[in-house]
Amino acid sequence: MLKVSGIEVFYGDLQVLWDVSFEVRDKEILVLVGANGAGKSTTLKTISGLIKPRKGTIEFDGIRLDQLPPDQVIGKGVVHVPEARRLFREMSVEENLIMGSLAPEARKKRTQTMEWVYELFPRMKERRKQATGTLSGGEQQMCAIGRGLMALPKIMMFDEPSLGLSPILVQEVFEIAKRINKEGVTVLLVEQNVRQTLTMCDRAYVLENGRVVLEGTGKSLMDNPHVKEAYLGI
Repeated sequence: MLKVSGIEVFYGDLQVLWDVSFEVRDKEILVLVGANGAGKSTTLKTISGLIKPRKGTIEFDGIRLDQLPPDQVIGKGVVHVPEARRLFREMSVEENLIMGSLAPEARKKRTQTMEWVYELFPRMKERRKQATGTLSGGEQQMCAIGRGLMALPKIMMFDEPSLGLSPILVQEVFEIAKRINKEGVTVLLVEQNVRQTLTMCDRAYVLENGRVVLEGTGKSLMDNPHVKEAYLGI
């Protein structure tokens, strides 16, 4: 469904990704794991079109994404829920959700999609007129995910969705990701919570210092000696 082939990415003269390649299959949950600074967020930003690779290609359903601006990437069904949520804090929950449905196809189905989002997140319906800046961290994360769903994603990319949340809310966010996947949306998840994500995913890739160093099923990586030592503290 999504194929990243040999991308190399720089911030100015500083290279942060080296020959990164991986693929995401239709309807699966795929995880990119790694320490802080490994290049996970940069990878998602590059897929989204926010950063252009100097080398390599990104294809989605046979279409070259690396040649498209971000708004057209979203229009193809590739949606990014960014780290730290990036909501419009002075705007209401409902206004933030509407901002997620500006692409032509999403705009046509805005009303029914919003009903689906409110079904997934009843608290968002209760707070739909409330400014997002006044919501709790967990509620803000729900709003960010809801805004992403308003764009009618074929693949949804989550960047550190558990950041800053309590353990109970972390579990709730992961359950939401699994439910979205069961609804037919492919999930690409970037997360530092390695144990939790390897337990829930179909497959995973490990990024270290801007390079893919391991890949496999969640179970096989849980059993990998390097992953155990470096990420699981075993």
